[in-house]
Amino acid sequence: MPKNHDITQTRGHVLVLHGPNLNALGNREPGIYGSTTLAEIDAELRLQAKTLCVELRIVQSNCEGTLIDTLYENAGWADGVLINPAAYSHTSIALRDALSAVRGPAVEVHLTNVLAREEFRRTLVTASCCDGVVMGIGARSYSLGLTALLALLNSDV
Repeated sequence: MPKNHDITQTRGHVLVLHGPNLNALGNREPGIYGSTTLAEIDAELRLQAKTLCVELRIVQSNCEGTLIDTLYENAGWADGVLINPAAYSHTSIALRDALSAVRGPAVEVHLTNVLAREEFRRTLVTASCCDGVVMGIGARSYSLGLTALLALLNSDV
């Protein structure tokens, strides 16, 4: 990402990917995932990005192949990736391989602390291809993840 801090110029491009079932946030198990909707998370990310002069492309899909295709289709555009693979983080070698194939840093986010949940959720196959993981902070995991990704893009970490 360019180090030019002229606020009239876009300072980076970030692809945001939301995995399966995240479209049901706010209604799906609010005791676990909270009451914030995905639309509210996206609105907060857009506001944060606008303040920082960062352009976002946001995609949610319940389909593994769509997430993989989106990574490759945006590989030349995106400087970095913010991803919540959701359940695919535990199972998808294909998504993991796609993440490792695209340039630029990636930060994985999870609303819950998956390490404190069921045993099968404690393995994150996608995290090994990411530069960082933010989890357990609820909807704020996304804004913290974007902050971390931008720090990586600016070589501040």
